Amino acid sequence: MRILITGNLGYVGAYLVSNLRAKYPQAYIVGYDLGYFQNCLTTKNFAPETKLDVQYFGDVRSFDENLLNDIDHVVHLAAISNDPIGNKFEEVTLNVNYKASVDIAEKAIKKGVKSFVFASSCSVYGAGGEDVKTESSELDPLTPYAKSKVLTEQALSKLDAGNTIITCLRFATACGISDRLRLDLVLNDFVASALTSKRIDILSDGTPWRPLINVKDMARAIDWAIVRNKDNGGQFLICNTGSNIWNYTVKELAEFVSQRLENIKITVNKDAPADKRSYRVNFDLFTSLAKDFTPQIDVVTTINDLKSGLEKIDFSDIEFRKSNFMRLNQLNNFLEKGKLDSKLNWVR
Repeated sequence: MRILITGNLGYVGAYLVSNLRAKYPQAYIVGYDLGYFQNCLTTKNFAPETKLDVQYFGDVRSFDENLLNDIDHVVHLAAISNDPIGNKFEEVTLNVNYKASVDIAEKAIKKGVKSFVFASSCSVYGAGGEDVKTESSELDPLTPYAKSKVLTEQALSKLDAGNTIITCLRFATACGISDRLRLDLVLNDFVASALTSKRIDILSDGTPWRPLINVKDMARAIDWAIVRNKDNGGQFLICNTGSNIWNYTVKELAEFVSQRLENIKITVNKDAPADKRSYRVNFDLFTSLAKDFTPQIDVVTTINDLKSGLEKIDFSDIEFRKSNFMRLNQLNNFLEKGKLDSKLNWVR
């Protein structure tokens, strides 16, 4: 088995590499990443990519198809990864998340890979209202990030895939501890804030719905998508990826954190404008197709793991929202120092 992972030097990729290496010790695993976040480690003495056979540094906007020679499976994680970055770099988001994704998929099909796994997002449902969203529900992408995911899904569905099985995993909002931790994710932010300041400030009115999935369960879902066959979902599949019991309001998530950590004050901005990004999601299709790969980690375990993981690295930065654990901060720092240009290319 020969696997290429784009975006492996990120939050999800860090755990995915370790998980695949443990599951397939004899596999040949290749990483491909531009390296924006390679130094954002939350482990002191270990880099996950040491478990790879090869690490390439490169931009998905200029991907060399020869890297796909003899590759069996492609896991495409590389993306401009959240709404704040997408809003600031809208054109770059379109080029990276959409155009480059389709280009790599076409090259993978040309090379005859067995499977192409695309990391999509439940954010495509946008202002979901009270209806629980299935894969056939109307889409309402509200941000450049969400729109880029919709465009990619639509383009992938129209490709002549040959013998390649394509899976679009519409992931719930990621959370949990990782060797390259992000704190610009709602549950992770709440735990970090509770640990450092003994308070959680909810910037909205707390009512928006968010489905969540632990990063470890994301890796298990990707494993399923790598090995699934046509009889299990068809040659092209879009699948909500998460768990029905992990649909929570933002305020409920804050309350979960306050129950696990003592003396935490929760504040809600009742005067905040309504956050239109609110959606509950149905994951029945994933549950039926991926019986042995469905989410196993609950919200309490996730909070406990985040707490213990942050404590192990003596995390105490009350100003963490200004740190490089917030992805936009990392890019802004590179821009200010002249390391990146306005299109997020490295300055050579």
